[in-house]
Amino acid sequence: MLIAVFYDVDFVKSGSKKKKVTKAERLKLLQEEEERRLKEEEEARLKYEKEEMERLEIQRIEKEKWNRLEAKDLERRNEELEELYLLERCFPEAEKLKQETRRLSQWKHYIQCDGSPDPSIAQEMNTFISLWKEKTNETFEEVIEKSKVVLNLIEKLKFILLETPPCDLQDKNIIQYQESILQLQELLHLKFNVATEILLRQASTLADLDSGNMEKVIKDENVTLYVWANLKKNPRHRSVRFSETQIGFEIPRILATSDIAVRLLHSHYDHVSALHPVSTPSKEHTSSVTELVKDDVENVEKAISKEVEEESKQQEKQSHLIQEEKLKVEEEQDDIEVKMSSAEEESEAIKCELEMKVLSETVSAAQLLLVENSSEKPDFFENDMVDLFQFTTLGGVYHLDILELPPQCKPVKGWMIVEILKEGLQKYTYPPETTEDFETENAFPPIEVTLEVHENVIFFENPMVVRWDAEGKHWRTDGISNVSYKPKERLVTFSLDTFGPVTLIQDAHINMPYQSWELRPLDVNKVLLTVTTVFTEIQIQIKENLCMLSSVKLKDKKHISILEGTWMTPIPFIIALKEAGLNIFPTRYSHFYVVINNKVPLVEVKAYRQMALLSSTFAFGWSKWNLLCNSTKVVFKVREHLPEECTENPNWALLMFSGDRAQRLKIKEESEAFSEALKEETEFHSTLYHMVRDFASKEAMEKVRSSNCQFVNSVCHMLLSTRLLSYS
Repeated sequence: MLIAVFYDVDFVKSGSKKKKVTKAERLKLLQEEEERRLKEEEEARLKYEKEEMERLEIQRIEKEKWNRLEAKDLERRNEELEELYLLERCFPEAEKLKQETRRLSQWKHYIQCDGSPDPSIAQEMNTFISLWKEKTNETFEEVIEKSKVVLNLIEKLKFILLETPPCDLQDKNIIQYQESILQLQELLHLKFNVATEILLRQASTLADLDSGNMEKVIKDENVTLYVWANLKKNPRHRSVRFSETQIGFEIPRILATSDIAVRLLHSHYDHVSALHPVSTPSKEHTSSVTELVKDDVENVEKAISKEVEEESKQQEKQSHLIQEEKLKVEEEQDDIEVKMSSAEEESEAIKCELEMKVLSETVSAAQLLLVENSSEKPDFFENDMVDLFQFTTLGGVYHLDILELPPQCKPVKGWMIVEILKEGLQKYTYPPETTEDFETENAFPPIEVTLEVHENVIFFENPMVVRWDAEGKHWRTDGISNVSYKPKERLVTFSLDTFGPVTLIQDAHINMPYQSWELRPLDVNKVLLTVTTVFTEIQIQIKENLCMLSSVKLKDKKHISILEGTWMTPIPFIIALKEAGLNIFPTRYSHFYVVINNKVPLVEVKAYRQMALLSSTFAFGWSKWNLLCNSTKVVFKVREHLPEECTENPNWALLMFSGDRAQRLKIKEESEAFSEALKEETEFHSTLYHMVRDFASKEAMEKVRSSNCQFVNSVCHMLLSTRLLSYS
């Protein structure tokens, strides 16, 4: 069945066509779109204006709050600084105790009467040196025994130069002490040479039965002598090894057949490197400050004495007028005596106060000297010369000498006859100055030497071997080849073109910059300073006026050091650590060799002084934000330390200090970005002491106020010497 379907063609055509938009409709649409855009813009503008107003309002409130805090800080600044001044009296008091100790040591030396001279008195030193020069025929053992006294005198002279404030040292005294040190060093080495000659004269009587040659080892705490005399002149005996050691030489054929002796004199000290001059760049400043305050003292004394004189004259006139009344005269004389005594007491008190002011100024100047950086780098050094501002000698000096064998003792009818050469002990020149008589070019090869590194010295990298240039008066790296080091056996082997003094050196700044640090209280007037470097972690205990090496860790393993458990005053302690290879004490030239976070010296000094004041109760620690703040500010962590507190994650506060303003930061150590924003509900203070007082307990602040002055001074000295805020 078919169904017919009919479509309306006109309907289909009209439905498929789009409706045509008229011009009026198009204009209307554009108008609506424009109105919508304008509305959105207006809403955005209003929103921006609102946000801007809110931001400005917040800014205004913050500024007002900031201004109020600044005004409050300014209002109480004088009061806070006066309180800080009273607390910081501990520094001049500690210096006064040091001066008394120095005077007492001189008195103790005087009453001891042990025959040793007072190193500070030139006449006594000259007499001591002259008398020792006159002594002859001393054996090596006798010279070693005498050397203990000499080394002690040298050490005392060096400590006088280092420990005495620059203002108390006159130039003539500095020159005198340095000349005495050089004379003692030269005389001591001369005595060792003479004693070696006396020993070598007896070489034939001390010869070994097996080899026929003489071998002698003399050990002491300060010096070790290794000497070998070639009596047999066997050309096949070219390897010299001292018994029970691996120390020795490989000598060429020409030496094996010569009348020579080989000496290794290992002095555990360095008397070869030139003495560094005592740095006194701020001496003029110190002396000018001192003179100003001394003038104040003199002016006040004159004024007081004038008042006392006038008052006494007036009282005398009155007493003459009423001379007839004896009873009254006696009473008024009593009044005069009372007033005179009270005036004298007042004058003494003012004089004492001004003397403390003088001492305070000189101590501050000396402390500032410890953190000052030199503006000029040390003199230019040639490629082969060793810069002793960059490197340090460790383990003493090895005096390697080839000596001409002196005439031997001969027994004649029960007597020992020996020919004594007028010129004394002579060095054998190797290689000789003229080599025309020798056929081969390789007749004088380098001599192979094996030395043992001093057991009390730490090398964090393989040691460098250098030789002394006697003409240029400096250490050099040329003339030495084939250097190898066995750290387990602590043996250094190298080839040497010519004999002479050699030593081992290490980069003086190998442990700088530090990775982190912490200063933590242990007990009353006792703290632990921990400095972590790339190679080691060093812990130092400080109590009263003493310091002690608590522990040394190398690659998470504890290293035993001879210094551990030994208490010393700060300056000898610092020298001992440096000599052991544990140098964490930058010099005024160190910033030329280390990339540092250099801070303004005055800000550093103020920070260390106030940290030391608080160290008996508060712990301080390194903060990564110290790198990001500018050079006029320092940032570190601080928290109150309680003995019973053993939390693994202590609650540290971040403080920023600019020398005259301390504030607690809003950010934490774990924050993503640095900000100087103030922590909520905290204020500004002029000192760190008043800043931490805001969140500290009363017990903590009482402990701070009762801290021992010598303890505070020692902590401050250690902080100034390590410069933790610039070198970490």
